[in-house]
Amino acid sequence: MAGEHRAFDVTILGKSFRVACAEDEKDELLQAVAYVDRKMREIRDSGKVVGTDRVAVMAALNIAHELLTMRVGGAFDLGEVKRRIGRMQEVIDRTLAEQDELF
Repeated sequence: MAGEHRAFDVTILGKSFRVACAEDEKDELLQAVAYVDRKMREIRDSGKVVGTDRVAVMAALNIAHELLTMRVGGAFDLGEVKRRIGRMQEVIDRTLAEQDELF
């Protein structure tokens, strides 16, 4: 069943956590884990914030700030959406070109 929840072990900043999500959302979960881990490492490695709890709070604030600054008038930044669509289109075009070479 696609929407069935399952527990996954993930690691953020060297600590393991067990989180549950729908099987069909696992890839997004792993992307979020990697993003949070990267943000926390950047903050920790800057040397300006000491303590895992403080690093986590600063990372959360930075991520929230990124999200809020992407919004324009209550909607997401149209320019960023267009850039992402453009990148997706490039991947699709490359994949289709490779498929054409197979036949």
